[in-house]
Amino acid sequence: MKKEKILIADDSEMNRSLLSDMLSEQYDIVEAEDGVEAVSILRSSCSELSLLLLDIMMPNMDGFGVLEAMNQNGWIQDLPVIIISSESGSAERAFSLGVTDFIARPFDPEIVRRRVVNTMLLYAKQKRLISIVEDQVYEKERQSDLMIDILSHVMEFRNGESGLHILHVRNLTDLLLSCLVRKTDRYKLTMSDISLISTASALHDIGKMGIDEKILNKPGKLTDEEFAIMKTHSAIGANMISDLPVHQQEQLVKTAYEICRWHHERYDGRGYPDGLKGDEIPISAQVVSLADVYDALTSERVYKPPFSHEEAVEMIVGGKCGAFNPLLLECLTENIERFRSALAEDPLEEAKRSKIRSISEETLKNEGGGVSKRTLKLLDRERVKNSFYATMTESIQFEYGVNPPMMNFSVWGAKKLGVDEIIMDPLNNEKLLGIFGSGTREMLSDGVRSTSPDNPELKLDLPLKIEGEPRWCRIVIRSLWSDDAEPQFEGAMGIVQDIHDAHQKMQELEKKAARDQLTGLLNRESARQQIELKMLDHSDGNFALAIIDIDDFKKANDVYGHMFGDEVLKFVAAKLRDSIRQTDISGRYGGEEFLMFLEYKTDIEKTVDRIRRSICGTYEHYNVSVTVGVALSCELGRDYEKLLHAADEALYYGKRNGKAQYCFYNDSMKDILTDET
Repeated sequence: MKKEKILIADDSEMNRSLLSDMLSEQYDIVEAEDGVEAVSILRSSCSELSLLLLDIMMPNMDGFGVLEAMNQNGWIQDLPVIIISSESGSAERAFSLGVTDFIARPFDPEIVRRRVVNTMLLYAKQKRLISIVEDQVYEKERQSDLMIDILSHVMEFRNGESGLHILHVRNLTDLLLSCLVRKTDRYKLTMSDISLISTASALHDIGKMGIDEKILNKPGKLTDEEFAIMKTHSAIGANMISDLPVHQQEQLVKTAYEICRWHHERYDGRGYPDGLKGDEIPISAQVVSLADVYDALTSERVYKPPFSHEEAVEMIVGGKCGAFNPLLLECLTENIERFRSALAEDPLEEAKRSKIRSISEETLKNEGGGVSKRTLKLLDRERVKNSFYATMTESIQFEYGVNPPMMNFSVWGAKKLGVDEIIMDPLNNEKLLGIFGSGTREMLSDGVRSTSPDNPELKLDLPLKIEGEPRWCRIVIRSLWSDDAEPQFEGAMGIVQDIHDAHQKMQELEKKAARDQLTGLLNRESARQQIELKMLDHSDGNFALAIIDIDDFKKANDVYGHMFGDEVLKFVAAKLRDSIRQTDISGRYGGEEFLMFLEYKTDIEKTVDRIRRSICGTYEHYNVSVTVGVALSCELGRDYEKLLHAADEALYYGKRNGKAQYCFYNDSMKDILTDET
């Protein structure tokens, strides 16, 4: 069995030898003859050590210097220190620097061994307590994050904004508040306050659930009447929270009310709904307001593309987006890179664990023996959070446990489904089986079984009966696993979303996504998919794949400008669309190049020439001509990539030999692109 390792730092070789003789039977001993050597060993091997026996009076660097280095590097948190000294007067300063115990010379072997054992046991217990608290807090933080993810997902279905907006605002709020408390003591915010405000920020736009979806997701500028309606969302959200039948005395609820009602107030008093000015606006609402604006600017919306981070900061500081607390603007400008990182879709797990570790360590330091009481308080707070989110989202949320088999629904979800909140043995519950149906239940069961600890999340679109009516629903599930060497499935938690009304909208969005926004033709990927499907479905057909390139298009952009060039592209696209049959396929390949796919029986050359001639013409005062490269499936087979490459080589051959013509691929053109490059 591997022995624990002790470092003895003492300038007296005799003292080191005596201590080593007392302890070497149970422990591995490492020796340092002064403070400099001790610090060097700590720097390279601190994690391997279980205890430091430290003399105070040493040359080069004394024991106090070693303790100061341990505090600066954080080693004192992980390694217990026992002071060795014949002078008890130095003990007070040593204890203030984190020393655990004191051994006076001359040494009593039994006392030395007992104090070493006691100190190491004490630290082992403390580490276990830290681990327990850390794991409990981490799990509750994870549950809280999951609830916020669910809320984000619900809002994403209702609102045109990305579901990431809520997560971004939360991260930015935490960053701003952390910077603010370092900069000033004006607002008296604790770490707990920062966590609570950041959590409550997830509800800042909950009032948008009461706004007509046509206004919420309108791609253009709102009319004055529409904007007046949109502005009511802050009061609607505040009313939703104030109307909650429970938890009104909880600080989380009070903070959420402040944020919902006042996050559109302005520091100069020109905001809404109440026209508050300066610090009349709660600091929680001030910070969320800035975080909300920053993420809105740097994210894509139905009415605008995203701005860069630098542009967003310039607009905010320049007053183009309202008036903000000058201290918060300083926090923004001083932390621009951290803000950029905070908008990453996948936050660093280590950062979260570091934060939770500091919470657990602070818990042990401040509460001493009252760890259990503090932990219970944290757990109760998470219970309030979960209940609060479940009420606000008005969604069907559930938890499923294997042992005993039990399903727990949110209050709103149980009412919506017409079932009890808690259902024992859910797999045999008639009401629940009637909602899911046997086929749906099997798909759901198979889906859950396909998850793993590394891939625990699952999304399924399934038909369910909601209030007795068949509806298409999306079930989002997170499976739960034990911490065993071979993890065991312990259950799942998730949310059911009604997406019946969203299907048409989703189909429209998918159709729009398949089109090139400028020309209205299929984009490259969608054209490829349709071409491959057509070749697969028409097994006896002959096909021609062509790439069409506008000749000297650079001139249109350079001489007449890019807006004129865009109009030329639309002109060619319209001509191409009008020149082919409905059963043929046209698309934009990229830049000034287009795709054309034709099924033919005879005279393909005449057909290609006719289409080329019909595309050519005059747009305003600009002469438009094209070169076409063609590849035939009867010669090259039905591999899309092979046909595309051959058509590209034929196009290049035509461009190099005069332009304004069509060329069919033959073997003489093979590898022409490779040879030229």
